[in-house]
Amino acid sequence: MTETLATTDVYSQVQHFYAHQMQALDGLRFEDYAATFTEDGTFQHSPGAEPARTRPGIVKELVEFHKRFDGDPVQRRHWFTHIALTPRADGSLASTVYALVVTVRPGGKPEIAPSCVVHDVLEVSDGQVLTRSRLVTHDQMF
Repeated sequence: MTETLATTDVYSQVQHFYAHQMQALDGLRFEDYAATFTEDGTFQHSPGAEPARTRPGIVKELVEFHKRFDGDPVQRRHWFTHIALTPRADGSLASTVYALVVTVRPGGKPEIAPSCVVHDVLEVSDGQVLTRSRLVTHDQMF
């Protein structure tokens, strides 16, 4: 397999970025999460749904999605692993990540659902990482 690899520094920077991005999402800080996307970024996380576009669109999508948990004391955690980065000709990075979403309710046991693959295009510039596009595919939909 011959492909150009991302440097260790860039890989580490992307891991750090994902950690903060997922903590914003899990903390329901949707504006902070949306700020990790480019101004014209796209975010498609539900099978068959149209992607949310722009930061305000991403916030709106997340608010609507999370209404399903109103009155349900639930904590969700997104676990990103096996990050594979591939530099693209335009200077961005293609990122493929395995993701598990762990859901916990008071007194309950953690449930893992769904299991996903996240396909991102990342822009890395001047020490900052931003997501240009995200497509989440769900393993149960194969």
